[in-house]
Formats: sequence, C-alpha cells, structure tokens
Amino acid sequence: MGRALITGGAGFLGSHLCDLFLSRGHEVICMDNFITGNPANVQHLFGRDGFSFVKYDVTNYIHVDGPLDYVLHFASPASPIDYLEKPIQTLKVGSLGTHKTLGLALNKRARYLLASTSETYGDPLVHPQKEDYWGNVNPVGPRGVYDEAKRFAEAMTMAYHRFHGVETRIVRIFNTYGERMRINDGRVVPAFISQALRDEPLTVFGDGSQTRSFCYVSDLIEGIYRLLMSDERLPTNIGNPNEMTVLQFAEEIKRLTGTNAPIEFRPLPEDDPKIRRPDITKAKTLLGWQPVVPLAEGLSKTIDYFRSVV
Repeated sequence: MGRALITGGAGFLGSHLCDLFLSRGHEVICMDNFITGNPANVQHLFGRDGFSFVKYDVTNYIHVDGPLDYVLHFASPASPIDYLEKPIQTLKVGSLGTHKTLGLALNKRARYLLASTSETYGDPLVHPQKEDYWGNVNPVGPRGVYDEAKRFAEAMTMAYHRFHGVETRIVRIFNTYGERMRINDGRVVPAFISQALRDEPLTVFGDGSQTRSFCYVSDLIEGIYRLLMSDERLPTNIGNPNEMTVLQFAEEIKRLTGTNAPIEFRPLPEDDPKIRRPDITKAKTLLGWQPVVPLAEGLSKTIDYFRSVV
C-alpha cells in the first residue's frame, strides 16, 4: 500500500493519521520533535509492524532511508496559545519545514500533502468560506505568525508542483475535535471540557456570538486520506458545515458533562475570527466525502477521553 512519512505524527491529528494509515496497510514513519506533540499519542504503536518513529526537527535537512510514496506535513504548533509562546518556531515549521519536506518529496518522487488551515481565510468577509476566497488576514497581528506561515506553505507547495512537477495536495482543515487533544492548548473544545469536568467557569470570549463549526477527528482523517488519494492539486476544505455560536457550544458542553458551572465572559482576543464555516461542496463532489459523526456523539467520546486525563 505504500510507505508514508507523517511529520507532526505524535500530535493530535498526526497520531490519528498514523492509526488510519497503518489500518489500511501502509508502512508509517512518524516524525516529531515533541514541541507540541505527545509521545503518549503514539505509544500504542511502538513495536507494531510497519511503524517507526524518528524524533526530529523538520526545519532541518531530512534524510529517510529507502523509498517513500507519501509525505504528509502536519508538523506545526496549531493553537493561539502556541502562536504566542512559540511564534518563531511556528513561522519556521511553516516555511523551512515545508521547504524541507517538499525537497524530500521531490527527491523520493513521493506524493505530498500539506496540512493547511481555515486560518488562511483570516477573519473572513465571505461566508461560508469557499476555496476560491483569498482571505482577510492581518499579517502583523498576533495570529499572523500562523496564518501567514500556512499561506506561505501553500504558495511553496504550489511552486514545487508547478516548477518541479511534485504531486501535491493541500487540505484546509477547519475546527476539529476528538481524543488526544491537549488539555491546555487554549482551543475552545479542550478549554470548555476541562473546565466543565473541574466544575470551573466556562470562559467565553466576547459575547459568545462568534461562530464555529466542529468536525470529529475520524471524519476529518477520512477526508484527508481521500484527498491524498485523489487527483486534486488545489486547496480543498475539509470540515463540518454545521455552524453554531460559541455560547451555544458552551451550553452543549454543560449539558453533556452535567456541570452546573457558570459561563464567564472575557474580552475577545485580537483578530479572533467572528465567523467560521466551510463550504464543502468541492469535497462532496470530488471526494464523495462529508462528515457523518453527530456532534453529541463525537463530544461524548471526547469527554470520556478527557475524563481519563484531567
């Protein structure tokens, strides 16, 4: 079935990708330097046939022995807390890391998939967001280190496709949740769940009217796999189009956890997107993909996971 390198493979999404690739008969090389990844996410894979792990910083030259069929670049800090604490590393892995992994794909004649993000749309002026929307991004704001790193990564990926003929795929990932998320990564799902399980106030930024759409991790990973195996070279949205306000989401977490903790409102962070919802027409049409896991079901699984780690 082929041999795949997954950078950021010990992260939330990367570890689920490792699981999926192994389950479908691929050999997997998982690469991570644990800046935000967690060894526990892939501990269950050590000793398994077809799985190997390399601790490495992908902003350096990458050497892999033997053939490679796929390179999936998922290495990057991916939460607002990370951008503020690790702004230089975020920029480096999006630029140098993308350059090094593309160079490896070119050398190995491997198909390449870039994990991009809905953050390339910034605080969008178009709703829902389609792939042909160029975005509304503040390049010098606190979130710019992530937004612009991913926008640069997309440009670099397309340059390698057009100039070098590398087979490339670009997935724009929208809000995703599930097991193995970091408790303290600052994103709304782990924040609300961990607060609810501790009976602490759920912190809602602004008035909670900003919207998000949440995709369960198994749905997202399936969409990414289908995109990799497709012929589509231009960016493709993968996410759940069911939109809700952050305040509605907080109430749903309270209902599912059974907490009586209050909701506490705090000032909205700078450049926080007011609306976020993918147009997934392209994924439906080209990949035959759409999310199937209901929010309550996915959140119940995620809450069970957080109960075991909080």
